[in-house]
Amino acid sequence: MAEVGLLPFARVALQVATQVLPPYRSRFSKHRFTQPQLLAVLCLMRYEDWTFREAEVRLREHHELRAALRLRAVPDYTTLYRFLRRLEDDTVDRGLQETVRRLRRRRSRPISAAIDGTGLSDTSVSTFFHRRLEQHAHGPRPRRPWLKWLIVVDVRQQILLAQRARQGPGCDARALPGLLDVAAQGAPIGVVLADAEFDSEANHQHIRQRLGAKSIIPARRRGVPNGAIRNQMFRAFPKKPYRQRSKIESIFSAVKRKLSSRAPGRSLATQVRQALLLGLAYNMYRLRHRFAQGGCQQSPSVDSKQLTTNLNPLESTLTKNIGGGGVMVNQTCNEACLSRATIGSEGSLFASDEDACPEEHREEGPLLNPTKNVCPERPSGARDLSSHPTRMRVLRSIAKKDLS
Repeated sequence: MAEVGLLPFARVALQVATQVLPPYRSRFSKHRFTQPQLLAVLCLMRYEDWTFREAEVRLREHHELRAALRLRAVPDYTTLYRFLRRLEDDTVDRGLQETVRRLRRRRSRPISAAIDGTGLSDTSVSTFFHRRLEQHAHGPRPRRPWLKWLIVVDVRQQILLAQRARQGPGCDARALPGLLDVAAQGAPIGVVLADAEFDSEANHQHIRQRLGAKSIIPARRRGVPNGAIRNQMFRAFPKKPYRQRSKIESIFSAVKRKLSSRAPGRSLATQVRQALLLGLAYNMYRLRHRFAQGGCQQSPSVDSKQLTTNLNPLESTLTKNIGGGGVMVNQTCNEACLSRATIGSEGSLFASDEDACPEEHREEGPLLNPTKNVCPERPSGARDLSSHPTRMRVLRSIAKKDLS
């Protein structure tokens, strides 16, 4: 099914929600759905940009998704909406801190944090549609207030550390101290990067005295700025470390392209909660890919009996005769990548690279080099040795000895 990628996200969302919320709100609850399950469904809605009715339909269609969320029944869309209305912002913040703890693990190095804001729409109407309406009306049309979403991110890991949403437009300089204090609870901050919107002497002093970090905020170009730190930023601005601030724009782009660019809701409180859930869903999205296994990875030693079940008779005979040690197998996540078996502790099928490649190809380089200088008889660079002439001769000779 197309939604098979939702299963890892659903498992991660349920694990995080279980650490944040108790199973039931009170002992008089119906005990039909748990609070972590409903919070995980809301995060799925923000991850796929579903409406409440679409979430109900999707859960009815896919029993694998219900099994990942451990749902015995499908919640009604009104159940999800009522749970969203009584959900507190502090609960979403605790969920964000839990994802930060899981993503950072035991790292204690000071980070470079960037802070910025962007706008989120409350509807799905595009700006092109608004411009066309203004052209037909021959003048600007009154627009509803939009939502301002402020975030603090780790520019290296590109994860959210703290977030806040409010009605826009407006100045965001006063929101910087509170956001950085919340972000410092999840990770030690060494450098703070912000644009000129957050320029003020009070913000510089809060960063350097309260957090013990270095502040890099460009001063507004309105004459010589007041204050010692702002004057220093105006006269000798560190341009090279400030370039890392642009990574927060990449995070905004990833959120709006992969998840959603809107915070739907008729009331401001609902829109704010939808924006906070969007940030939580983004960290869960990063957490899902953080532990996802992709590509060819070398698995630990397995028993030789398990290997012989997937080999042909010649290869299984070779494994039985050599025996002794474990067999290392390169497992793959898809069928396109081929597997390769090499013998473990007792010895290798080829004693050296000279035995692996024919004499006329020895000067070309080692056969088992993982990136280049592979055997010229395999110009594609594949690592599978099942059709190599030397290996086939060894297999035939061993098979003949066994038959004789």
